[in-house]
Amino acid sequence: MKFPRRRSGRSGITSLVVALALAGGAAVVLEPSGRSLEGRAQVTDGDTIRIGEARIRLKGIDAPEMEQRCSKAGRSYACGETARRALIDLVSGENVRCRAAGRDRYQRILARCTVDGDDIGTQMVASGWAVSYGRDYDAEEARAQDRGVGLWEGEFERPQDWRRDKASRG
Repeated sequence: MKFPRRRSGRSGITSLVVALALAGGAAVVLEPSGRSLEGRAQVTDGDTIRIGEARIRLKGIDAPEMEQRCSKAGRSYACGETARRALIDLVSGENVRCRAAGRDRYQRILARCTVDGDDIGTQMVASGWAVSYGRDYDAEEARAQDRGVGLWEGEFERPQDWRRDKASRG
């Protein structure tokens, strides 16, 4: 015996699916503060990594953009790519541990990350391939500048200023 199908504007199952989708979407937007992430990292650029599906922006540092160019000894070089390679050298083949501290405007997780207990932000700024973003790594930036390492070997525009200038040029 066939039972006739009920036709209604919204079935209970559809309502449940919609409610779960909305709740799931809210979970993505909600703050993951304090959450720990751990694993092998894929490097996106000099201050962004991926662990699994999680996109992580290293909190407190700013590295040159991938398209950004700097100069050393009067010659232009791809400092964004060089910063990316420096981060690859730090995390390649290593277990990376991150502690989430919020999200940025692009919905990437902001986090402090370590390799073998050493803070990656500290290492990137101390080696001169990133600058302090905020005040978190000011001492490391000053030491890198004094030693003339990384970006400080030549001339560069701070990544934040480079992005702003690029946006104003269209």
